Amino acid sequence: MKNAVRDGARSDAVSARKRPRRTGTKLLVFLVILGGLLAAADFGFAAVAEHQVSQQTRKQLNLKDDPAVTIHGFPFTTQALSGDYEHITLSADGVAVQDTLRNLHLMAELRDVTAPLNDVLAGNTDAIEIGELEGIVKIRQRDIGRLIKLPNLDIEPAAEDYVKSGDNKDKVSVKDLDKRRDAMDDFPSTAGIRLAASTRIAGSDTEIVAYAILTLTDTSVAVDPRRLEIGHQNGTTVVPPMVRQNLLPQFRTTISPGSLPFNVRPSGVAVQQGAVIVQGKANNVTFADGAGLTSLN
Repeated sequence: MKNAVRDGARSDAVSARKRPRRTGTKLLVFLVILGGLLAAADFGFAAVAEHQVSQQTRKQLNLKDDPAVTIHGFPFTTQALSGDYEHITLSADGVAVQDTLRNLHLMAELRDVTAPLNDVLAGNTDAIEIGELEGIVKIRQRDIGRLIKLPNLDIEPAAEDYVKSGDNKDKVSVKDLDKRRDAMDDFPSTAGIRLAASTRIAGSDTEIVAYAILTLTDTSVAVDPRRLEIGHQNGTTVVPPMVRQNLLPQFRTTISPGSLPFNVRPSGVAVQQGAVIVQGKANNVTFADGAGLTSLN
């Protein structure tokens, strides 16, 4: 009998020790589920706000489709309730400005944004204030090739000194040029570019390569070719002056991509593989400043 009592007491003690553990496990599961629900609600709330901003941006910039909008930072709800957002990204592909430029990529990085929650949800974005704005237009090589009537054009960055001199000591690899560009906060007003087009000459595939300087003005990007080379199976040949005079003008052109998002004036130009990048920055602007894209001319 005593043994039975002791066994019962031991069993009760063990049960007592186990119950808090089960209670703790249930609490942990509940908190995980609650956290998941709150996160899902936060993402859903952010999606609604991003959709509203996207629709208003399409109207402001006269875009054909709604641009992609990303409101960075988590949780979104905290930012929304305060009306202060650290970083918002807008981007749109396939934008046409002129008959020739049909596939522009637009991007705007908005920082230190003030946007009252009621206005955002109601689609009233005119009063949104942007502390720092960076606008970018990427002009893809297909559009540039169409402009100079070389549809198979390939472009990549080139060192400006190498464009001017042709001396191998001034040559810089595309990888290093990409690193330099990515490290820049502000692009300069000039950049080097390599433009290459393939053709058949005397029955063999030949690559015509022009090295040019891009110069940004208030209204456009001027392409000024300086040197010409012909690539073939046995290497590269510098084009003689007489031939160069006839071929170089083929690569000379002026690109007018239109105003940057939110009417930011262009201030810098750069080149990446496959595209020319035009950049502009502004401070203390409002969403209402985002008029439609028009030619800078």
